[in-house]
Amino acid sequence: MAGKVVVLGGGGGVGSVAARALAHTDDAHEVVVVDLSAEAAAATVAEIDDPRFRAEGADITDDAAFRALVEGAEVVLNCVGPFYRFDAPTLQKCIDAGITYVDVCDDLSATRAQLELDGAAKAAGVQALIGMGNSPGLANIFVKMCAEMFLDEVHSADIMHIHGGEPDEGAAVIKHRVWAMVNDVPLFVDGEFVSVRMLEDDAKPYISEQDFIGVEGTYPVFPYPHPEVITLPPVFPTLKRATNLGVIFPLPYFRMTQDLVAAGMGSEEPLTVGDAQVAPIDVMVALLQRERPRLLAESGVTGPGGALKVVVGGLKDGEEHTYVCTVSSEGAGAGEGTGIPAALGAILALRGGLQGGPGVHAPEAIVDVTALLELAGTVVAAMGVGDGSGVPLTLEHLGPDGSHEVVPFGIGSV
Repeated sequence: MAGKVVVLGGGGGVGSVAARALAHTDDAHEVVVVDLSAEAAAATVAEIDDPRFRAEGADITDDAAFRALVEGAEVVLNCVGPFYRFDAPTLQKCIDAGITYVDVCDDLSATRAQLELDGAAKAAGVQALIGMGNSPGLANIFVKMCAEMFLDEVHSADIMHIHGGEPDEGAAVIKHRVWAMVNDVPLFVDGEFVSVRMLEDDAKPYISEQDFIGVEGTYPVFPYPHPEVITLPPVFPTLKRATNLGVIFPLPYFRMTQDLVAAGMGSEEPLTVGDAQVAPIDVMVALLQRERPRLLAESGVTGPGGALKVVVGGLKDGEEHTYVCTVSSEGAGAGEGTGIPAALGAILALRGGLQGGPGVHAPEAIVDVTALLELAGTVVAAMGVGDGSGVPLTLEHLGPDGSHEVVPFGIGSV
């Protein structure tokens, strides 16, 4: 069905990409691009240049303004950060309005808060697809793909991600990264949950050097508090291990962030500096934003890129098999990697293509793998991401006899 989609945060790095992706199908007859900055929303709409799109400047915490924006909408696509502040309240408003909800939340605490709204969503007959970005999002889909297409039982899912080189990083992005460094990170190991912290000794056993297709060199990946670790086990009851590990390039920039956080600069508690009250984290964000261009230049980083690597192990015909799914995005950064899957989720919702019923769901619970990959192939190619042929997905198979097979294919060819 054709319908109205409201893109919240549509002037930002992720929301603007999601809006552009929506322009490449005829599923939405109207798309309202909303941002706190009316100018940013207008810039997105001007770039898209499609009469179905219009811009609105609004504060989504204003209840009256929110109700006016979403009136008559079939789907609300929420890309507003920081997620721990905005996602659960916005989902509640969509439940109250009876509107299907999609977001890109990769924040663990926000995900838990949203899952607590499952009963309210079911009672209201509202379906919510949360975490439909990269990690979470595509990562969950790749685990489900392996479970449905290649394995009889899934035993392990290790999700690793790297990105960097974007033209700039906003304060919300940096603060979310700091949050990941100072809070507990759950890992599902040997069928039980354990908690570690990225910068403390208990995380060291899980840090490993990894290579990523499309990214030069090897990088250490660190425990990250992304929510796949808590959403995958209920869907795949044979799962014994689920981890999420990540890093940002260039590594000197990520290391500087870690060092500043370790020195106490991640605190939000204000300090008195002269006559002013200053939060250390705000000083750190400003310093990182100032130093980042220099660190990129010194590392030879000239543009965005990244990769998502998902290693899935399990049984097929009683024997151990491992599949490694890697989607690389040379020339595209976190905006494309997150915004495009979010738009795909919204399009599937418009088409009535999400499985299951009302409630709050992670991607692996309600997204049809084949439908998503076929839609991705169409949209990604139309957007001209990378070389225009689609984002390359490489599938590696490690057999029980030690054999190694590499099967490259573009998203949409499965």
